[in-house]
Amino acid sequence: MTNDQTNFAHTSQEQWLARYYFIRTAFSAVWVAAAFSIGQQSLLVGTILLVAYPAWDALANYVDASRSGGLGRNRTQMINVVVSAATTLAVILALTMSMNWVIGVFGLWAILSGLLQLGTAIRRWKSYGAQWAMILSGAQSALAGTFFIIQARMPMPPSIANVAGYAAVGAFYFLVSAVWLTVGRMRRRAS
Repeated sequence: MTNDQTNFAHTSQEQWLARYYFIRTAFSAVWVAAAFSIGQQSLLVGTILLVAYPAWDALANYVDASRSGGLGRNRTQMINVVVSAATTLAVILALTMSMNWVIGVFGLWAILSGLLQLGTAIRRWKSYGAQWAMILSGAQSALAGTFFIIQARMPMPPSIANVAGYAAVGAFYFLVSAVWLTVGRMRRRAS
């Protein structure tokens, strides 16, 4: 592979990551808005949103890993796909029990997926910018998961708003990464 081909492949991957992070931001922003509005008013919509969130994460990780060399080269994302898909099923089951169970499932998922996101960001650190925000996001997710598990044990039942706050912070980190990558690429092009 020539130097030009290597540079083109790197630039193409960096453009993909920026676009991917923008897509993750947009999905989370719409999800958060829906959760804080109709998700709290309608049991059906709230249920759909709670199931859709980890399912979307599984799909997003699968697509990103596929675009970034495949699942075999991106083991943290491959594991994240499995964890998020299993979480989707666990949320469906937990919804038949109580919101405390649902928040407990989200807590465990936030810890695992946060640590896996952290691993993915560390792997990408040397090659792509904006990974510091993804590292912070992964660490914050793991910490939030601990709080979810604590909330799940409280007598007052949690709501979808608990998850929406978590998703809003995640959307912010994806937005920071997307903007950081885009601005960096524009600066390099201008120089």
